[in-house]
Amino acid sequence: MKYLHFLSLLPLLLCATPSLAAEPLIFMCERSEKNYTETYQLKVTAASKNQKAKVFVDDRDLDRASELGRQIIKNVLITESTVLISMEAQFPPESFDGVQYGAGSVITLITINRSTGQLRKSETIKGGILSATLGEGTKTYLEQCAQMSNP
Repeated sequence: MKYLHFLSLLPLLLCATPSLAAEPLIFMCERSEKNYTETYQLKVTAASKNQKAKVFVDDRDLDRASELGRQIIKNVLITESTVLISMEAQFPPESFDGVQYGAGSVITLITINRSTGQLRKSETIKGGILSATLGEGTKTYLEQCAQMSNP
């Protein structure tokens, strides 16, 4: 069942135009939750022969690793109508306020409709402190973006 969403994206994967990936896309996005609103810049570059796909939020590279865990951009696909981003984060076991939490992971899939600016983010949380605080399973969020550059 969880793969049905991927199957609907398969035609985009097969029809991607390499020239669309040459220049980075920059979006100004807004996320809102309850009484909190945040505006951020999202910069996306597809992979090339010389460089892997890159995603930046407010100039912070989302591909990173430290003693706190590792997050990697798995894939970026840019078509005329859609931007697809997949990433994965792994967290080691940790202790917080005297409570021990096991290792955890988050798999994130982001789809941006370039004509409407709608960003749909699906996060699947397994284990770790995030599972204990946010709940284990898949959550979907909608945000609104405006493209600031054209390839």
